[in-house]
Amino acid sequence: MIAERAIIIGGGIAGLLAAKVLSGFYREVVIVDRDAFPEEPENRPGTPQAFQPHRFTPRSRIILNRLFPGFIDELINNGAHPTHGKTTHLFSPYGQMIAVEQSHDASFSRALFEWVLRRYIQGIENVRMLGLNDVIQFQTTEDRSRVTGIVIRERASGERQLFTMSSDLVIDTSGRFSKTVQWLTEIGYEVPQAERLKVSLGYSTRRYRIPVGRKEELDGIRMEGNPLATSHAGAFSIIENDIAEMVLWNLNGRYPSTDPALFEQEIRQLGNPLLNEALQGLEPIGQPRGFRVPELTRQRFEQMDRWPSGLLVMGDAFCQLDPVYGQGMTLAAIEAEILEACLHQQLSHPKSDFELEVLNRIQEIIEPAWWLNVVSDLRWEGVEHIGAQPIQGLTFAQHFFEHILKWSTEHVNYDIFGLYWLVNSLFLSPRELFNADIVTSLLAVGGSGEAKQWLDRWIEDSDRPLHERLEQTIPSFERAPFATIEQLMPSSSYTSN
Repeated sequence: MIAERAIIIGGGIAGLLAAKVLSGFYREVVIVDRDAFPEEPENRPGTPQAFQPHRFTPRSRIILNRLFPGFIDELINNGAHPTHGKTTHLFSPYGQMIAVEQSHDASFSRALFEWVLRRYIQGIENVRMLGLNDVIQFQTTEDRSRVTGIVIRERASGERQLFTMSSDLVIDTSGRFSKTVQWLTEIGYEVPQAERLKVSLGYSTRRYRIPVGRKEELDGIRMEGNPLATSHAGAFSIIENDIAEMVLWNLNGRYPSTDPALFEQEIRQLGNPLLNEALQGLEPIGQPRGFRVPELTRQRFEQMDRWPSGLLVMGDAFCQLDPVYGQGMTLAAIEAEILEACLHQQLSHPKSDFELEVLNRIQEIIEPAWWLNVVSDLRWEGVEHIGAQPIQGLTFAQHFFEHILKWSTEHVNYDIFGLYWLVNSLFLSPRELFNADIVTSLLAVGGSGEAKQWLDRWIEDSDRPLHERLEQTIPSFERAPFATIEQLMPSSSYTSN
């Protein structure tokens, strides 16, 4: 064991993953959350995004399979929809691709996923879960160089009593409601301005009951967003217990409606016959529910001149990604894996700056995730990036991604499309796409469109070797932890229509 007690602020996905890791290193792990922990799969008030879709990527599934053996079966046994062998239709402005799931996987609601994870955590002897408690500040040493615990305000009783809880480590996983920046400032730390992406993103999701006999014929459908179109992007899938969900989303304040009639009208305006056919005969359950994301933030704690020992930050409290791309759970899983590796290293080779080492390691995987988000979202008019440094390789990356999507779809090339998907799901480094061999081969095989013309001119404008220009244009991401193709088997496979 490293020490006696670790405290986690926030009982969401990032907090539960952190608790599993910490339970192997601390005698006691305590999760503190402002919400009560539901005994059944129910959304908590502190997770307003919970009604919206959540999904695994191959990377998150691999990590979760290791941390929680058998959790896919546990999800399915409690109603999640098994997706092995199921088809998803992927629509872009350039056509349609089809993915057939070859892995043992499932689709589910956030409420069910959290509930299954909580049941695993509740079975760990040295983990306690304290619901209905607000954390109101850090407890520190007199010189404020170390966080030694938290001050808690009890919400369960009418008296709202205060009490303190000491610890050897505090991890903030409280998401977008995190107060770590405020608390650090209050105890005398100078926190850098967060990097921000002003997206004005809006979701609306509605659920439907599937009639008897329809479920087996329903496929997943995903319609990618088009920055030049006025219609929304959307996705349809089965989640659990004979329930399907339909989500619409858009950026720059063009929010999908939560009015039932207008929501159904906006679905029809997508003009997708496959989607209209899938929804036909399904019974709506309640009204559509909306969720708004004014901006995404990325904290730069690693740039601080000093950082208190005994404190870490993970999940959305560190960096909020665009939920459109389904990377949030993946990033949380990778961060838990990084924490685990750092704790093992601390056991064998203790460092006085352990916490700063962990924050730097987490920032190394945040870097490509944030870069991919910003590169994609800045295609929409009105989206604005605010940061100390411009986004490296922005224009080249946008044109190259556009060319890849257009060419692979029109030529039905599932190898390139699959590589594109693995990069954008944080499985492989962007460098797997942005290298001289791939760029040369993709431009040599032809294609058309504005992106292809721009890329051809970019290459012709310089006599320098292409690999040198790419190395100077695209971030290296060399320290970020990625997976390997060997870890992917079996995985989703792509087949032609």
